[in-house]
Amino acid sequence: MPGRARGRGPGPDRAAGVVGAGRQRRSIVDRLAAEGFVALAPDLYHGETTEQPDEAQQKLMALNMDEAEKEMRGAVKHVLAHPKCNGEVGSVGFCMGGGLSVWAAAKNPEIGAAVTYYYVMPHGKPDFSQIEAPVLGHFGTSDDFISVEDAKELEAELQEAGVEAAFEFYDDAGHAFANDHDRLGTYHEGHAKSAWEKTVGFFKQHLSKQGS
Repeated sequence: MPGRARGRGPGPDRAAGVVGAGRQRRSIVDRLAAEGFVALAPDLYHGETTEQPDEAQQKLMALNMDEAEKEMRGAVKHVLAHPKCNGEVGSVGFCMGGGLSVWAAAKNPEIGAAVTYYYVMPHGKPDFSQIEAPVLGHFGTSDDFISVEDAKELEAELQEAGVEAAFEFYDDAGHAFANDHDRLGTYHEGHAKSAWEKTVGFFKQHLSKQGS
């Protein structure tokens, strides 16, 4: 299972898996490690990266979900086996990675918290009733890929399936507003900072056996 793991701190760390691709994925791993998490990003594209939106879309559509499930399951097992992991694991992803974060939670009951940024999932939906983790979502009100209405419908679907789901909406934010590499020209520093702080707080709340 190719990927990259980071962990810091003297005591047992929480664990978080990052689903995504490219430079942002690597950056998020380092930022989570700096917050005291054991962080791992499975390389679902096996080293292939692109900064071109059209090529990225093609890679998303070509992703083999059976193989992706195996990779994500392996990532969960890997971080749980890390000597600094406290025995709890979460997932976070962006765009289709946001969809995969929720997908991973549906397929891996070990996941104790899932975060999705601007969820996109062209491969259908998993059985939401299998999700035991709370789900936090971040969405822009000016996203050209997923509308506020679609995001609210997704939130309602999760809640109706018994999932503790809460979605945050950011005024005038477009798709990938939290991507500081700004591939789409939509990066919003203020909203990105707010969403990140909520993500870290969410993980610290739900991935701590002491509830701290």
